[in-house]
Amino acid sequence: MVHYKKFENGIRLVVNKMSSLMSVTMGILVHTGACVESDSEDGISHFIEHMMFKGTKKRTSYQISDEMDRIGAQMNAFTGKDMTCYYAKSTTGHAAEAFDILADLFLESTFSRDEMEKEKGVIVEEINMNEDTPDDLCLDLLSRAFYGERGYGRNILGPAKNVKSFDNAAIAAYMDKHYVPDNIVISMAGNIDEKKAEDLVSKYFSGLKSRCCKRDAIAVDLKGNSIFKTKKIEQVHIGIAYPSVRRYEELYDATQVMNTVLGGGISSRLFQRVREDLGLAYSVYSFVSSYAEAGSLSVYAGVNSDKYLQSVKAIYDCIDDLKKNGMKEEEFLRGKEQLISSSIFSQESTGSQMLLVGKEMLYSGNIYDFEKRINEITSVTLSDVRNAIDYNFDDKFKACALVGAIEKPL
Repeated sequence: MVHYKKFENGIRLVVNKMSSLMSVTMGILVHTGACVESDSEDGISHFIEHMMFKGTKKRTSYQISDEMDRIGAQMNAFTGKDMTCYYAKSTTGHAAEAFDILADLFLESTFSRDEMEKEKGVIVEEINMNEDTPDDLCLDLLSRAFYGERGYGRNILGPAKNVKSFDNAAIAAYMDKHYVPDNIVISMAGNIDEKKAEDLVSKYFSGLKSRCCKRDAIAVDLKGNSIFKTKKIEQVHIGIAYPSVRRYEELYDATQVMNTVLGGGISSRLFQRVREDLGLAYSVYSFVSSYAEAGSLSVYAGVNSDKYLQSVKAIYDCIDDLKKNGMKEEEFLRGKEQLISSSIFSQESTGSQMLLVGKEMLYSGNIYDFEKRINEITSVTLSDVRNAIDYNFDDKFKACALVGAIEKPL
């Protein structure tokens, strides 16, 4: 049972107590990310995430790392399209100390100009690394081909010229708009007492003034483009995206079952056909990305340059067969079992639970209910999956991306 408390200033706390464990993961989730950025802000969510670790009013960057290491704790952060998360994992006995450090960097970071200039160089190198990582680059290009340059099509890293231009005024303006209590959820999972969790949040976050964040809907204008980037590398990286379900949409679970059968594992149709039968790819899979206003079902494959068109045909053949003939009951049942077991496995990880219960509160305002989740998956029928197949794979808005030794788009 997930414990929930909303504080007077609007901060929300969710706690999944897992008494049989000896550790706890504590996260601070902010409902902001690349999709809400303007053109001039493109990349600033990720930049702020980096800068949070570069020193506070009472700790240097080294002291933050050193103090976490001294208690054997781990700390990190990540930025997504619509969420930024800062988290720490520690033994139960050191939870208070770990949260003290986590709260300090979140609330008291100084954004020193010297550190900012150094970190700009680090992030520019991260951008360069992304350019040199063709599978990541392909999926970034696919997102742009599908959604366009803005909203969910933005690259989380942003362009280097933007990163180099960010200053304290830009950071302050962005955080003043998005880093407000109404837009923050604190999530804890593991062996921690609910009262202790409340006391920790009250101690560090009660001083934040009550502020609402008016979140405008993200404009979605699907492009259905086909783009490419020529790189002298051994493989061609293929990305194909179709419109799919939004988060919490009726066919969400049926689409997840369908995707599991199509390309969600080593028994999936794509893996068995493209890799096992034809030997065209080492890596081939499909995945669903669902947001509040839109969703996509994407296929990725890294293949031999000489055989990329044959690989594309094999991918389309798998999709066409699914559209035309549906799926067998044994595939359907296997897909459901994979989803159910994935949910059960996540119950055994404090990190997974921290994110699950935190994201549910952040996105929907609801308390995560494991029993309900299992029932939702269990209740999916083969008829639902047929409807999901009909709902997905709209060729009108299909988008494609290629990266490799090619000279034209797909």
